Amino acid sequence: MLRKRIQLGLIHVAVTMTLVPINSTLNRVMIKELAIAATIVAILASLPYLISPMQVAIGSFADRNPIFGWRRTPYIIVGLIFCVLGVTLTPIAAFEIPQGTLPGWIFAVFAFGCWGLGYNFSTVSYLSLATELSGEKKRGGTIAVMWIMMIISIIITALVLSRLLDPYSPEILVRAFRLVGIAALLIGFLGLIKLEPRHLAEKVAGATRHSWGIMMKAVLSNRQATLFFIYMVLLLSALLGQDILLEPFAGQAFGMPVTITTRITSIWGVSTLITLAIAGMLERRFQKKIIAAWGGSVALAGFILIAFSGVIHDSTVFYIGVILLGLGTGLSTVSNLSLMLDMTTTNNIGLFIGAWGVASSASRLLGSMFAGVIRDVVTAVLQHPVLGYVVVFSLEAGFLLASLILLTRINVAAFREQASSTPVIERAAISGDI
Repeated sequence: MLRKRIQLGLIHVAVTMTLVPINSTLNRVMIKELAIAATIVAILASLPYLISPMQVAIGSFADRNPIFGWRRTPYIIVGLIFCVLGVTLTPIAAFEIPQGTLPGWIFAVFAFGCWGLGYNFSTVSYLSLATELSGEKKRGGTIAVMWIMMIISIIITALVLSRLLDPYSPEILVRAFRLVGIAALLIGFLGLIKLEPRHLAEKVAGATRHSWGIMMKAVLSNRQATLFFIYMVLLLSALLGQDILLEPFAGQAFGMPVTITTRITSIWGVSTLITLAIAGMLERRFQKKIIAAWGGSVALAGFILIAFSGVIHDSTVFYIGVILLGLGTGLSTVSNLSLMLDMTTTNNIGLFIGAWGVASSASRLLGSMFAGVIRDVVTAVLQHPVLGYVVVFSLEAGFLLASLILLTRINVAAFREQASSTPVIERAAISGDI
């Protein structure tokens, strides 16, 4: 099982490696160096998540229709290829945007859309595969290995990027992103070797096609699933929404150059890695909901300090806030992902994993758009760019507080009881016909 966990981790690492340059370094370059409005950057960064509902369809279709005997591998391969294409093209597109030409805008949408397509195909597929290969009792260990490997890859990718970008130039940026893409593709394919067993039947007997609306209704007809969906959107909107602003904020508030702000991701990553390891041990003694609450609370404190650092212009307070945000993210990640895998049903793994994938993508969409628009509006009104960031980080702290309140109402046992009463797809289909 250890070999399979490591291979699953390699696939997760590959996808993450293509995300780090786009969501950290490129966002900072677009907002600070190219002076592109944060709202526009947020829209481009959110394009991948507009198509996230396809995860439900992909997961459900793959549950019932293996391709050449494999349920997940073909979709992971397609996803990896598009992720690599996206990370290669996005920096080129970024430098076309300031020209203001229609072909440049079309190219930018295409480049960011490529990464989004790859993200949606690969994520639901490898998480479903992890669920199937691990079994209920080993899911926590699988999650811990996958996310520890992911955080290590984030740290290494950020450090390597900071070195590759010193000295910074547009040509060096494009080349660095291309190298990251090639490395990600090789690592991803290495993880796929002899990972998924082939299924004897090409198609599961009795497979039925349902519309996306029916599939999503099947998930949300379960009250506990609905609560968990909203909880994830609130939590992840805060934790993921800061991605596009943290580095530009450091550059604007404290005058840090690109090579320094790129290392902020490494600091966050090391902090997250520490609590990822601790969370694995804590799960043996405490309930997942308790650990999730701790993680959310620590991240909440981190956001408060980051916002406060912009008010008093103190980089030390900022770094403490980043560390706390990383520590809280680590605790929250393991507990909530393990909780997410518990909130599935045996016969509809791909369906529920797809739904939680939609929640994650909706969070990125909401968080990125919210952060970019609010930052620009507040900056325009107050004529003070730093205060725009401060307001965003403060509101994200509010999102975390709301998610912590909602967490107290989530009950895995109640979810399973309702999910097992009638097959979810059938129940949704029947009600839809009526």
